[in-house]
Amino acid sequence: MSRQVDILIADDHKIVRDGIVSLFSDDPEFIIVAEAENGDEVLTLLKAYSPDIVILDISMPGMDGIECTNKLKQHYPDLPVLILSMYHEEEIVTEVFKSGAAGYILKNSGKEELIEAINSILSGKPFYCPEVTQTYIESQTQPKSRKSALQEIFDTLSERELGVLHLIVQEQTNREIADTLFISIRTVDAHRRNLLNKTGAKTTAGLVKFALSNHLFQED
Repeated sequence: MSRQVDILIADDHKIVRDGIVSLFSDDPEFIIVAEAENGDEVLTLLKAYSPDIVILDISMPGMDGIECTNKLKQHYPDLPVLILSMYHEEEIVTEVFKSGAAGYILKNSGKEELIEAINSILSGKPFYCPEVTQTYIESQTQPKSRKSALQEIFDTLSERELGVLHLIVQEQTNREIADTLFISIRTVDAHRRNLLNKTGAKTTAGLVKFALSNHLFQED
């Protein structure tokens, strides 16, 4: 039997908080133990609660999600933070990566991706959705007038290929990737072959090394 996961959520919109609570209302494995409207309330609530993970919005009045994450990493370094936001602009994504957040997904994600992100983070693996990963890649590249060979590789990778690579780094099998992305195993194989050809990697381990050495996904 899976252990209960206690969650603290922070978002200044009650309808968003209610939506997350509703998502888990029939799932006893995930319990929302506390709700906050901003980062200041999160720090106050942590004096009374000991959640397994904190889910933070970025744009909140007072102390926003990024500032709150920075403070949480100072005072609760082992408490994982998942950013849940509607934004994935370059400046914001870069600041989130610097803050030490363990994950970042968008608010248009479904329950399955949210649970996947939580479980991945609690198992010690960072989780960033493909859109955020792509934005981070672009933020780390050189100006277009001085494109490197690495940038040219990135330019050839489709969003779907980046999504498959993301799941490969998370050690998912072809079957698991197919189920996650709702595609066939044959399609997963095709994406994997394309990734090998485009990156120059010879094996799946080579793909993982390529992703991590080029900071596509944050390592603890």
